[in-house]
Formats: sequence, C-alpha cells, structure tokens
Amino acid sequence: MNLFLDAFAWLTDPANWTGAGSIPQRTWEHLWISALVLAIASVIALPLGAFVGHTGRGRESAVMVSGGLRALPTLGVLTLFGLWLGIGLRAPVPALVILAIPPLLAGAYAGFEAVDRRTIDAARAMGMRETQVVAKVELPLGLPIVVGGIRSATLQIIATATLAAYVADEGLGRFIFAGLKTRDYPEMLGGSILVILLALVIDGCLAIAQRVAVPAGVRATRTSEPQSRRTSELRSRPTRPRTIAGRPDTEGKQE
Repeated sequence: MNLFLDAFAWLTDPANWTGAGSIPQRTWEHLWISALVLAIASVIALPLGAFVGHTGRGRESAVMVSGGLRALPTLGVLTLFGLWLGIGLRAPVPALVILAIPPLLAGAYAGFEAVDRRTIDAARAMGMRETQVVAKVELPLGLPIVVGGIRSATLQIIATATLAAYVADEGLGRFIFAGLKTRDYPEMLGGSILVILLALVIDGCLAIAQRVAVPAGVRATRTSEPQSRRTSELRSRPTRPRTIAGRPDTEGKQE
C-alpha cells in the first residue's frame, strides 16, 4: 500500500509536470509514436483486408500471416531492429507496425465479410460498379467491425509503445525503464499507471466512435426488433377465459 501512496505522490509532484522529460512531454511523445505506428499499419493492412473481404481471395493467406505476426515476440523483434538500425525511433516503429497489422487486417476483412451477400447482390443488380459497392454498401455496413479492429490495434500499440524507451528516449516507457535502472519503484508504478490511464481514455473514445459508426438504419432496425418480437409474442399467446368466483364465465355462450 505504501508503494501506491509513493506512486501517487510521484504523480502529483509538480516537479514531474514541468520541464524536459516531464509527464506531459512523455505523454505527447507516447501519443505521437502510437499515431505514427497506427497510420503506417493502417495504410498497409486496411486496403489489403478490404480487398480480401470484398473478393474472398487470399483469405487463408491473410489468416496465416495475421496469426504468424501475432506469435512474434515484440521485445525480440525490437531488439533485432535495434541491432540492425541502431538507437532511436527507427527500431521501435517497424516493430510496433508488425504488432499492429494483425488486428487491423483481421478487422478489415471480417467487417467486409460480415455484410450480407444478398445486400451486395442487390446493389450490383441496381447497376452499381464495384467501387460503388465497396464505398456505399460494404464500407458503411462493415465500418463498426473495422473500427473495432482499429480499436484493438490502438490499445496494443499504446500498451507496447512503452518498449520504445528500450532503444529510444521517447514515450512514457522512459519512466518505467529509468525507475527500473535506479530502483525507483514509485516512478515505475507511476509510469505504468499513466500508460493504463492513457489506454483507458483512448479506448473510451474509440468505443464511442465504434458506436457512432453503426449506420442509422441498422440502429433503427436493432431498436425495433425487440419491440416487434414482444408484440408477436403477445399476439401468439393464447387467451384465457374469464372466470367468475373461480368458475369459467359461460354466460351468453349457450348453443
């Protein structure tokens, strides 16, 4: 318990909120690295996933690549890139991109595959070109799942971007590695708490974005389905005869 109190004291110390290497500066660096990695991985994975989901070609290969990249140890990949590219952001950025590609790729092709084939056939029957089918039908309907993949990738990037401090003086991971080196455990715990809070805030924002990404027509259908189901259940429920003093009311029903 004393360790948490010491970490809280470290977080509330005004000296840690101003100057070089302060909490705001490290937080901004962490966000900048995460955004850069997410942008690069999205350019690679989202178009590829959309192509696989739209055409159905290469799905097995996409699943194999996604699963294989998930199995790679990030710290080992980061060490290899650090030995190859040297100290700085040149090493952690490609390592984190490799980590972010699988959830983005899986979310993209799963979102496009989730669209009902009958809806796509109807759009083609109306004369839509393939680009119009993708832009006006598959993308809007599959966007919530695509955003879910972006959400998963973003959380993984934010959590793992702490390793960027292993080979670069960037991000909130500097507090963790500096505290580990000097055995300043309140600083280590304080840095970990900052990463957790940052991940929770970003996750909340993306959860709202994922909910907003659901088309209005789909939301209306989802809200009307339970009401129509209750109405049909009430209509199909058999009616019971009224009773008077515990006996059936048979007045007025003489043959």
